Amino acid sequence: MEKTVHYLETGSKDPRYNLAFEEFVLTHRTEGEYLMLWQNENTVVVGQNQNTEEEIDRAFVEAHGITVVRRTTGGGAVYHDLGNLNYSFITDSGDAEQITMTRFTQPVVVALQGLGLQAEAAGRNDILVEGKKVSGTAQRLVGSRILYHGTMLFDSDPSMVAGALRADPAKFQSKSSKSVRSRIGNIRSFLRQDMTLPAFWDYLKQTLAQGGELQEEHLTPEELKEVRRLRDEKYATWEWTYGRSPKYTMTNRRKWDGGILEPRIAVEEGHIIQAAFFGDFLSLTSLEPLTEALKGCPFRQEEVEQVLSRFPLEQYFGSITREEILETIFHVSE
Repeated sequence: MEKTVHYLETGSKDPRYNLAFEEFVLTHRTEGEYLMLWQNENTVVVGQNQNTEEEIDRAFVEAHGITVVRRTTGGGAVYHDLGNLNYSFITDSGDAEQITMTRFTQPVVVALQGLGLQAEAAGRNDILVEGKKVSGTAQRLVGSRILYHGTMLFDSDPSMVAGALRADPAKFQSKSSKSVRSRIGNIRSFLRQDMTLPAFWDYLKQTLAQGGELQEEHLTPEELKEVRRLRDEKYATWEWTYGRSPKYTMTNRRKWDGGILEPRIAVEEGHIIQAAFFGDFLSLTSLEPLTEALKGCPFRQEEVEQVLSRFPLEQYFGSITREEILETIFHVSE
């Protein structure tokens, strides 16, 4: 029996609205397979566990009227403009222990290969064409449903990408914009036969359905009202985008195979009073249950390890291990 793929578009280029729309579909459309294609006006989207101020060049962002917003998935900061196309898969997660990026990257890789491109999945969450990054991806688990989304750099302005993002010295040998530009590429420049972004959009809509029956749908007026409320009360607020950095007395930063991890922990009278973990690690869910559990814990490795052992860390930190987390917290010097 042919599967049905429910297809939605947001009808907006406001990143705060689009992320609210995506979250609403994830949490309220709890059966079936969904595909979304959408675009944002000039925007920096930071990962859920990143320190926003450290990821952006604030002067550049303000001078160019770039919106800054935080998403609910892990990974690093990305720049969106109207030369970029975003895609979202929302479906049943299946066995949470068996979730792999390959399940979702493969259809995107196949779609690009269908245009004659030398596309491949690489690293933790990148899709490359001829060694250049054209798509970054991330995922989030909510109950039995999973969101997997990514960017598609079709014809973006590389100077804006480089200017808006503050290149991380742990990722690049140089902080210069050149190091950012050298990593990314535009899909359009690799095409043997040119196509417009609307044509690329239509091509992806059909190919990412993977042979399923594409059923174009719309949210109801009542649902759209809830999307707007979520936009206004969450994604458009300073508290969500910027206000998640605690006062802290201990900080460290390490780059592991699973990504950059930066714990910031406030300690008073030998006990943790506030904790946060920043970085581009590929979390599937909010770290809040873990950071709440750490409050009141003695700031000693044995006690912190006991707290960590109570949580499914692969859902919080991707492939960063418990040992690497403890090493980052308690052995500050590399």
